[in-house]
Amino acid sequence: MARVLIVDDDPDIAGMLSRLLAAWGHRAQACLCGPAALAAASAFGPQVALVDLGMPGLGGAAVARLLRAGLGLRPWLVAVTGLAPDEIPPADAASFDLVLHKPVVPAQLRELLGRLGAADPP
Repeated sequence: MARVLIVDDDPDIAGMLSRLLAAWGHRAQACLCGPAALAAASAFGPQVALVDLGMPGLGGAAVARLLRAGLGLRPWLVAVTGLAPDEIPPADAASFDLVLHKPVVPAQLRELLGRLGAADPP
């Protein structure tokens, strides 16, 4: 199973995703802001990062770039957003490997994690 970092400023969403992933056998660590996620990622070594695109302060795209460039980690980066596909700025979308739209559908997330587990990260 995968080590999944969850980064979302909504504690209800972060907690729900963390509990759901743990129930599926994954190791999940939830963070409520970008700086906390970057601090946790060094020790946690996520294979997948589910990152809210629209966080205040250090936004999701910046977190994604810093995970790869700043920390040198190579997780699959999945944007989680309430924005419609045509509302996502192209520069932000380019920071991620995949995009999931809120509300996250558990079956879709489970299938995605299954696919990512069988593939090498970018």
